[in-house]
Amino acid sequence: MRLKDKNVLVTGADGFIGSHLVELLVKKGCQVKALSCYNSFNHWGWLEDVDCLQDIEVVTGDIRDAYYVKEISKDMDVIFNLAALIAIPYSYTAPASYVETNIDGTLNICQAAMDNGCERVIHTSTSEVYGTARRVPIDEKHPLQPQSPYSASKIGADAMAMSFHNSFELPLVIARPFNTYGPRQSARAVIPTLIVQVAAGRKEIKLGNLTPTRDFNFVKDTVRGFVMLAECDKAVGEVVNIGSNSEISIKDLAGLIRKIMARDVRFISEENRLRPVKSEVERLVCDNRKIKKLVSYSPEYSLEEGLKETARWIADNLEKYKAGIYNV
Repeated sequence: MRLKDKNVLVTGADGFIGSHLVELLVKKGCQVKALSCYNSFNHWGWLEDVDCLQDIEVVTGDIRDAYYVKEISKDMDVIFNLAALIAIPYSYTAPASYVETNIDGTLNICQAAMDNGCERVIHTSTSEVYGTARRVPIDEKHPLQPQSPYSASKIGADAMAMSFHNSFELPLVIARPFNTYGPRQSARAVIPTLIVQVAAGRKEIKLGNLTPTRDFNFVKDTVRGFVMLAECDKAVGEVVNIGSNSEISIKDLAGLIRKIMARDVRFISEENRLRPVKSEVERLVCDNRKIKKLVSYSPEYSLEEGLKETARWIADNLEKYKAGIYNV
């Protein structure tokens, strides 16, 4: 299928990845309805910063409300489900809220899509479901390991989504991105945490564990992967990784950011930023052969190129961050 001229609903559109996806879908010629989580301030999150706000319909609500989800899904051809709670540290504090949003919300999306005859659902997973790698690179058949309440909720959400494909033939794709970064990312993630502290003039940069490795991907590459999978009929019923097939340790990442920003800083590991020992995911490296085979996907941004663009954006928008507060 082709997305041009399709009616598309994006949940979690007010978030980091969702806002970038909305911009790309508008460029693809879609009629976009963007769901922002309701709040009494009438603030639309990162949608306030997109360059296509006049070209989209913004609605506010909550995917935990099944009736509301069914209403906003009417006449939608495609649904990209990105609405989720994603911060791992906060999932230790409020695990029930992760179940309600990530699992129950996914159920509501799938039920609404089925009831309304949606042509395609792209459900967003995460590489965190794999846990610490038992083998690398990590392909889609790697065992799933719930090493945090967050990852457990996403494993449950993925299973719920796939059950609707298996049970009811809902035309669904599970997109599983590895660690995405870029402009608009929350300071709860490691790359903006680093850049914000350096840009704010800190000499000692506080981090958690410096030894884990991650497969980092620039947000524009991630959302391009989403769109390519949505347009691929052969991807229906499949779980597909989106990543670069490369890894870097947090320590080396910090050093690269220090070099890019040309600042004399040192890095310290702070106790309250460490995960519980059995919850730490030590290594994530994407095997991206499946998405390459399906849609000839490969990242267009190198890590250094993406970090430079991210650092410039954060430096220009530093007032949006609270540099002195640890964001969980």
